[in-house]
Amino acid sequence: MQARIPADLDRKESEVYRQLDPERLPRHIAIIMDGNGRWAKRRHMPRAAGHRAGVTAVRSTVETAARIGIQALTLYAFSEENWKKRPKSEVDFLMRLLSRYLKAEVPTLNKNNVRLEYIGRQHELPEDVQERMAWARTNTGHNTGTVLTLALNYSARSELVDAFRSMVDTAAQNGGIDHLLIDEEAVRSHLYTRDLPDPDLVVRTSGEMRLSNFLLWQLAYAEIYVTSTLWPDFRGVHLLEGIAEYQKRERRYGGLNHGDSPAHSAPAKVTK
Repeated sequence: MQARIPADLDRKESEVYRQLDPERLPRHIAIIMDGNGRWAKRRHMPRAAGHRAGVTAVRSTVETAARIGIQALTLYAFSEENWKKRPKSEVDFLMRLLSRYLKAEVPTLNKNNVRLEYIGRQHELPEDVQERMAWARTNTGHNTGTVLTLALNYSARSELVDAFRSMVDTAAQNGGIDHLLIDEEAVRSHLYTRDLPDPDLVVRTSGEMRLSNFLLWQLAYAEIYVTSTLWPDFRGVHLLEGIAEYQKRERRYGGLNHGDSPAHSAPAKVTK
């Protein structure tokens, strides 16, 4: 029996959704949004135009994720490296664009039952942007559907540094450093994403083959889907295509294929 197609999917989205197994959707999808500058350059437009166009891609992707019941969606919006690698004028524009996006999109997020969260060193962002972020989080805090997390002023290496600092501080408050326990669960519980499952799928747009310092701990066993589509052209249907590819793969978490066994595995090579 064919699964019911969620309401509000357009024709192209519905065609792809029919190929999916609704019981095997990824719980958490992370997206590295890339290609705004190239999109604008190809059209002989300023980079700012690419960033503006990227907002439409965010809206379409978030709405589709919510409509099909994805539990968590994390978008890499602004990295720590962006402060140094982008002109100040562009960074200032991105901060203004973020504030406008948050103000404009809260009604749409509420309509789709999406709760907004953030990861990254938020305290280093401009104060007015922090205030807008807090307002948007509060005004979507009652929603119970998809958790949309924006990675802002984010660096995976900084996240790990902050996690280790937090672990030491916690130990100091509970009897001193001798009581510090370090294992995978302890690290996980101090990450920015401690309230989220690790991503099952990471999507990278614009054809680039790198993680760009994004969720390095959490993506240890995530499936990677790379599309040549530039972010401003990305839509909900592209998200569904990524999920369709994800469902074709067998996730082994370091184990064997169903048809493999140790007895039939190729012998390990010893190097000196």
